[in-house]
Amino acid sequence: MKRNFTLITALLFGSIVGFSQQKKTESSTAFFKKIKTEKVISDPSVVWKNFGPGMSGYNEEFWCHPTDPNVMFMGPDMHVSYGTWDNGKSWHTIKDSDGLGLDMERVLDITFSEQNPDFGVAIERAGGVYTSNDRGRTWNLIYDIPRTSGKHVSNAHTQVAINPENDKEWLIGAGDFWNVKDNHRSLAQPHGNIHERASYGYILKTKNGGKSWSKIATDISGNLDVARIIYHPKKPSTIFIASNYGFFVSENAGDDWKAANKGLPNNLPRDLTSYYNPKTGDFELFLIEQTVYKKSGNTTTSKGGVYKSIDEGKSWTNITGNIAIDLNEISFSSEIDRYYNTIGYWFGQTKQQIKAELKELPTEALPVFNRLVVNPLNKDEIYVAFNKKHDKSFGAGDLWKTDNGGKTWIVCARNGMYWKAKKDKAYWASRNNPIGDNIEFAHLQVNMDNGSERSGNRMLAINVKGEVFIGIDQQTLKSKDHGKTWQQVDDFETSPGSNKWIGRGDSDLPGRYMLHETGIKGRRLLASGEHGLWQTTDLDGWPDKQAVAVEQIDGQVHDHSGMHGQHSTSTMAVHPNDPNTIYSLAWRQEHRGKLRRTQDGGKTWENIATILEADNPSYRGLVTQYSLKIDPKEPKNMYFCTVFKPIAEVGNGMAKLTKGGLGFYRSFDGGYTWELSIKGFHKGASVRRIKLDPENPNIIYAALNDSNGGLYKSTNKGTSWEKMRIPSQIKAVNNVFIDRNSQNLYIATGRRTGTYEEGGVWRSKNNGKSWEQIFKAPFVWQVETSPLDEKLIVISVAGQAGHMCKEFMNPGIYLSQDGAKSWTKINNGLGQPNKMVDVKPDPYNKNVLWSAAWGSGWFITYLNGSTEGWSK
Repeated sequence: MKRNFTLITALLFGSIVGFSQQKKTESSTAFFKKIKTEKVISDPSVVWKNFGPGMSGYNEEFWCHPTDPNVMFMGPDMHVSYGTWDNGKSWHTIKDSDGLGLDMERVLDITFSEQNPDFGVAIERAGGVYTSNDRGRTWNLIYDIPRTSGKHVSNAHTQVAINPENDKEWLIGAGDFWNVKDNHRSLAQPHGNIHERASYGYILKTKNGGKSWSKIATDISGNLDVARIIYHPKKPSTIFIASNYGFFVSENAGDDWKAANKGLPNNLPRDLTSYYNPKTGDFELFLIEQTVYKKSGNTTTSKGGVYKSIDEGKSWTNITGNIAIDLNEISFSSEIDRYYNTIGYWFGQTKQQIKAELKELPTEALPVFNRLVVNPLNKDEIYVAFNKKHDKSFGAGDLWKTDNGGKTWIVCARNGMYWKAKKDKAYWASRNNPIGDNIEFAHLQVNMDNGSERSGNRMLAINVKGEVFIGIDQQTLKSKDHGKTWQQVDDFETSPGSNKWIGRGDSDLPGRYMLHETGIKGRRLLASGEHGLWQTTDLDGWPDKQAVAVEQIDGQVHDHSGMHGQHSTSTMAVHPNDPNTIYSLAWRQEHRGKLRRTQDGGKTWENIATILEADNPSYRGLVTQYSLKIDPKEPKNMYFCTVFKPIAEVGNGMAKLTKGGLGFYRSFDGGYTWELSIKGFHKGASVRRIKLDPENPNIIYAALNDSNGGLYKSTNKGTSWEKMRIPSQIKAVNNVFIDRNSQNLYIATGRRTGTYEEGGVWRSKNNGKSWEQIFKAPFVWQVETSPLDEKLIVISVAGQAGHMCKEFMNPGIYLSQDGAKSWTKINNGLGQPNKMVDVKPDPYNKNVLWSAAWGSGWFITYLNGSTEGWSK
């Protein structure tokens, strides 16, 4: 009988319910058609400003303009790319804010003309070749490099070079040389690893500005992986390349190539650079060799290091000097451990095996260096770097330098407990090496001071003034005094020692959920991946009153004294009667799957419940948790959801749970004990968001975003659930929102691979009895209205899967200020318009909007020409 009743209901549903469709004006109908089929430019009066925190992610690459010291670019790992034109005071996305979000997503190289400083060429991981004619402010795709094999979405190439005398001639090297996480060298694979994400075996050449291409250097190896390409500055028909198969020279513009490795002990270059003095004509090449280890009795010997050529590569001279370390003189257990990890990998043995076999530490241990730069104003000032975290290497410090052309070297970038404690003074004094730490970080300072230099240096660059840039942990650092001291350049501190930070615009942070009503008007809470929980704070006299200062209240600031903060906060809630009591949940890293609580506004934290566990490593994802809610009338009642289909999460992975499950969770004792309550949900239900009814918190709505999803409602605190009637074309509901003033119900719908018709934003003014579609798009993540004005609505439209993304041309954030009668696209300043994970009107200032991006932190914008600050 029940089955028949369900069937009858379904049959009657479409005809009886009679969903009302909004009578579109000509303008709104035309607008929806336009944003579907053609690129629309955002309202120029609305500009989003990234307020940080700066970087807070790994910066893969950093490029300095060859002639303009104020211009630099960076390519962080969270699908964002930035440029600065004021010497790092501010950073701005170089992606197209009104594009599909896929452009310049992982930039692998940028280079500029020596003749025309405004002209540049860039390549990104998918194989796109881009050009710029405005010094890198905007970029246009001019060529997609065809894949040589396979169907991988990426098609990595390594390097771009522009002929110094002909801007129409460029070279692009094939390979994945700089994939430091996965391209490790070993005795068994001295030429590195071959990855499906890249093409190999050639250099691309164009002589007509990218209109046509040919392949050169194809006879070196089918697995040729190009590290660097350098044109001779005065006779560009001579070209030098460093590759996984050695160093090669062409003297006829790339038609023929000859090995040039006399003096190189291994002929396995890891980096190459050059020095040229146009006044004297002095031209020199510098190269790092892969370190090769050999077993010798109970220890190892090593060959590699730094080399120089003054005869255009015909011969090479060793300038490694005294870089090698006597590990017997180092009371630094972490480095000893990294040494064994390095040589174990080289010999194909586990760390335990190699320790047991080679018990004696070498007196001259050579690390594996992988980057070098030379000061363009002084050829004797050379810097070499290694990455101890992501590559296979070891060694004190994060950067070494020489001032005398390689005769002697010192560690010039030092952080962590070892250097801070000034250990092994006598040994370092014998090498004339300074001791003590010399790096200033932003919010990472506490964590870095108490660490063991485990983070790794991922990039190295130098500008025409000789200023040096490195990236340690998740911070960009600059030295203006030849490596004596280093300062972070990602954030401004409102005043010295305040620990209140204003991002400069280069965030690589996974921005997550934002909570704006926290019981304290000037405090908003901001969740992040890898960098914990933040709050907005006062500007401390900062002159720009529209800036946003933030401070971390859980995360790296608590990484000391044997304690660890929560690094990947997915959701949080504030006790309705005590704003100093905050609860949070994490989906990976420290404290994942536990309910965490502070009762002093974030000074100290405790875990009061373990709700979810899995058998995978803690740094991996557990399961996405969201929508942590507290009943405002009965605060002991708490709720959240675990998501089966986490469409907006970093990685989108899910562990096999050993404790807990997927769906709706509730607690009736203030979070100490929890139960999974999914009665009424269909099998495989993915509960993406929940919402408590503002007038009656016993009523809870759930948005289910699986292919059989929909909108569900519980009238008994989640004891049981019933599916609500919504338009039949909808397959997945991604978000549910209730306007607190009108009680209007909103849902955001659509799937990554769904049809155009099933997506959009729908509104019900009668508690779900009938619905009107107020926005058309195939995949909408979120819809919210202003608590101050129900006519102000913001939505986030996501990009669909790659093969479908061009079926809707305008992902991003949209604004209506007239109750959905008209809409405006507002993407200016966003680098990831296709994946804005949270967007909200400010609850206190009608002219302020906030947003969070998948991999670029948090943003603020001001409407209607407002000049006042957000906290007014």
